[in-house]
Amino acid sequence: MTRTVVASATKEIIIGFDQPFCVIGERINPTGRKKLAAEMVDGNFDTVRKDALEQVAAGATMLDVNAGVTAVDPNATEPDLMVKTLGIVQDLVDVPLSIDSSVTAAIKAGLEVAKGRPLVNSVTGEEEKLEAILPLIKKYNVPVVAISNDETGISEDPDVRFEVARKIVAHAADYGIPAHDIVVDPLVMPIGAMGTAGQQVFRLVRRLRMELGVNTTCGLSNVSFGLPHRHGVNAAFIPMVIASGMTSAIMNPCRPQEMEMVHAANVLNGTDANCADWITRYRDHAPSAAPANTNSAGQPGSGARPAGGRRRGGREARVGRT
Repeated sequence: MTRTVVASATKEIIIGFDQPFCVIGERINPTGRKKLAAEMVDGNFDTVRKDALEQVAAGATMLDVNAGVTAVDPNATEPDLMVKTLGIVQDLVDVPLSIDSSVTAAIKAGLEVAKGRPLVNSVTGEEEKLEAILPLIKKYNVPVVAISNDETGISEDPDVRFEVARKIVAHAADYGIPAHDIVVDPLVMPIGAMGTAGQQVFRLVRRLRMELGVNTTCGLSNVSFGLPHRHGVNAAFIPMVIASGMTSAIMNPCRPQEMEMVHAANVLNGTDANCADWITRYRDHAPSAAPANTNSAGQPGSGARPAGGRRRGGREARVGRT
């Protein structure tokens, strides 16, 4: 059974097929968050602290830590900022961390100060990246996220992405890195741009599990990019991809709808023994009252049933019919 071990200073977590789904909190990342990036450049880590505490309180298993602020300050030194951010987060919460950077020097700096056994995010199938990152993975004996793209970019063909993953696993083995320390990201495409994106990733995850025996992860919200009401799509995607064999995801744990789907999938997938976690979390759960169907004047809207349960003309209202 494939088991990827990650750890903080005192807490060990296992990512595996027989384990509850691993939620990797995504919020400590200035990419696309200019306000957060500017704060970090100025040495203000209030939002980082807030995001760390909120994500753990919401149920994150791990936290992803990214210090890439060059969009705000091209002269920022990412390795130094990574070290500082990791130190702040490690002093605040006791969950395993993911060191997230495309800069090799930042990953190396992070590994030198990280406590426990962090996850490195990430390596790709590009030869230059493999030669830079895999020796660090071996030296520090840590697991790594393997992203299924290479020098040719991101292929729309899932078979090509599978072969890139196979290549990374094989190269890792050449360095003495076992497959259980490779967590493959098969790359989730936006369903709004590619209608087969969901089906692709479900098949890919099954193949990665059965043929390569590796754990998997993804940037979960990628699937809904460009769509309205994205969290509804994300929430539906979660149990489907878990049922296909995915074992972790980088996501926002502060979305109750999405986390509820994670916990429910753990129940149905058999990784929440005796439904114990579900019962503990939701024993006293009280659904919020449904809003009244009223128009702007506060009167019953067109879908409301008049007194007596019948519409004008004597026809009984029918739910779901027009």
